Amino acid sequence: MPKYEKITSAAMLEVDGLAKRLGAFSISGVSFTVDEGEYFVLLGASGTGKTVLLETLTGVIRSDSGRVILAGRDITRERMQRRRLGMVFQDQALFPHMSVRRNIAYGPASSGMKHSDIEKLVELLASETGIGHLLDRSPATLSGGEAQRAALARALAAGPECLLLDEPLSSLDSGARVEIRTLLKKLNRGGMTMLHITHDYEEAAALATKIGIMENGTVVQVDTPQRILTHPGSEFIARFVGIRNVYRGWLRRESDGTTVFESDAEAPFRLEALCEAGEGEATAVVRSEAVTLSAYRPDTSARNLFEGTVSEIVPARRGVEVTVDAGAAIVAIVTERSVESLGLERGSRVFASIKASAVKIIEG
Repeated sequence: MPKYEKITSAAMLEVDGLAKRLGAFSISGVSFTVDEGEYFVLLGASGTGKTVLLETLTGVIRSDSGRVILAGRDITRERMQRRRLGMVFQDQALFPHMSVRRNIAYGPASSGMKHSDIEKLVELLASETGIGHLLDRSPATLSGGEAQRAALARALAAGPECLLLDEPLSSLDSGARVEIRTLLKKLNRGGMTMLHITHDYEEAAALATKIGIMENGTVVQVDTPQRILTHPGSEFIARFVGIRNVYRGWLRRESDGTTVFESDAEAPFRLEALCEAGEGEATAVVRSEAVTLSAYRPDTSARNLFEGTVSEIVPARRGVEVTVDAGAAIVAIVTERSVESLGLERGSRVFASIKASAVKIIEG
C-alpha cells in the first residue's frame, strides 16, 4: 500500500490583494504566500475576517477583487469542486446520516473513482489518522477528537493540494487538542501544505513554520513565530501574542547618543534601548522572559534597573508570572524555584533589571 505522501500532492498557495465586502464588514488587500509543504497559521481576534477569508479561498464566497493562485494556476473564479483545496471546519460538519467510512468515501465517490480504489484509500487514510476502528460508527457516537480525525480523513480523501483548517482545535478538550495537533504536524511532515486559522498564539506557535497576523480585515505582519514574538510590528500585535510589557511614550536621543524611551504614564518611567529608530512617539516592548528579578540590588551590566513592590504572583504555562509595581507595571516570568529562593510574595521589595538590547521599539 502506498505511503500517505504518495496519494496527495502539496502545492504553493498565493493570495494576492484579495478583497470582499459583506455589508458593513470587509476584508481588503489580503496578500500572503503559503509555500509548498509549509504550515502557515493565520492568527487574529474573533471578527477580524479569518473565516470569511477561508470561505473566499474555497469559493463559498466570491471575492470582489484580487487573485487566488494554487500551484501556479489562477483559481479565483473556479468552481469549488475544481479548486483542489480541502476544508476542515471547527465543528467537523460530518454528514450525520453516513458512517465514518461513507463520509471519507464521499469525495472520491463523487469524482467517479473506482469502488476498489475508494476502499483502499479509505483504509489508508483511516490508518493515517488513527480511526481504523471507527469506520462503521455513526458521527453522533464519536468524541470531539475522533470526529475531527474523521473530518481530516474526509478532507484528505479528495486529494487536496492545500488543506484549510478553520479553528480545528477550539472545540476540543485539552487531551484531544494535543492529539490532533500531533496528527496535523505529522500530516505536514508528510508534505501537505497547510493553512490553519486560529485566535490562539500558543496554538499557532506550536504548529506554524510561518504566521500571518490579521487585523481589521487585512494581514498586517507575516513572519516566523519567533520573529513575531521578538519583533512585533505594532502595539496591537505585541499585545495579541501575549507580551505583557507594552508601554506607550516618546523616544529621544541624549547628547551622548543614548536612546531613551520615556513612558507617558503618570509615574515617570524610563528605559534605555539599543535601536536606530528616530525621535518621536513610540511603543516600547519587553518580553517577560527578559526581565530579571533580584532580592537585593544586583551588580549587573543591564542599563535598566528598577526597584519596586510585587503586586501579583500568578502561575503561568512557562513558569510563574510576577508583576512588579515600579511606577509602571513590569511583568517577569520566573521559575517556581526562583519564587522560593527570592522569598517572593505580594508586597515584597524587589529589583527588576532589563538589558537595553531586550527593549524593542515600535515607531509611531
